[in-house]
Amino acid sequence: MTTAFTAIVHKEGDIYVAECPEVGTASQGYTLEESINNLREATELYLEEFPATSFEHPFLTTFEIPIHA
Repeated sequence: MTTAFTAIVHKEGDIYVAECPEVGTASQGYTLEESINNLREATELYLEEFPATSFEHPFLTTFEIPIHA
């Protein structure tokens, strides 16, 4: 059985940081693929230690604000 999780990824300097909001895990890597693979592994290990039966997916949207230069 598999479950789909969300990966939110952003770049910090030379590395990509990946976070899973459903579980609260995070990881990083030098490539996008590496960061997501590391997040997958971190999330699997976390759920082995702290099993959960249900997960709530986040609601993603955007918003705008004025930027004063």
